[in-house]
Amino acid sequence: MNDKKTRILKATEKLLAIYGFHGLSMQMVAKEAGVAAGTIYRYFEDKDDLLHQLYDHILNHVANKVTQHVSDDMPLKDRFRTMWLNIWNMANQEDAPLINRGQFENLPRRNGTEQRQMEQKLFAKVNQLFDEGKACGLFKQLDNEILSVLSLEPSACLARKHINGVFRVDETSREAAIDACWDAITQH
Repeated sequence: MNDKKTRILKATEKLLAIYGFHGLSMQMVAKEAGVAAGTIYRYFEDKDDLLHQLYDHILNHVANKVTQHVSDDMPLKDRFRTMWLNIWNMANQEDAPLINRGQFENLPRRNGTEQRQMEQKLFAKVNQLFDEGKACGLFKQLDNEILSVLSLEPSACLARKHINGVFRVDETSREAAIDACWDAITQH
């Protein structure tokens, strides 16, 4: 990805986090990115295309962060813990502002098989974790998306509450939360 396109995507992400969808204009994006308004249309057909590509850009970033330092030869619980902590660390470092503010899920995205295939490819290591756990009888026989919501997504929620000062999550509490999330998806 070239520098201008990256600047435009980063500017859009920043402005969406501040102003939301309805407050966003292409003029604002151009100014924030330091490019002429017409330059945006070299890379994006329109505002919808910009938002779709931003969704893909953020999703790629998140997938890389979530699966960082995860290898197939790690025990399942170690892989799970690493992914959980990767999400926690990403949220606490404010590495993805839209994610931290809970706005990512509201970004428009393309519907269809191609979008689903891209998401499956990006999160293959997460799906592999859940598939292996189900295959060996360790995890509950639930859809991988449900397993993710029950086990990995609480990390981002807790991190947001921690960042926003709703309550403090110390290391002991964080480890207990990881264990509770693990317990939520394992067979008993």
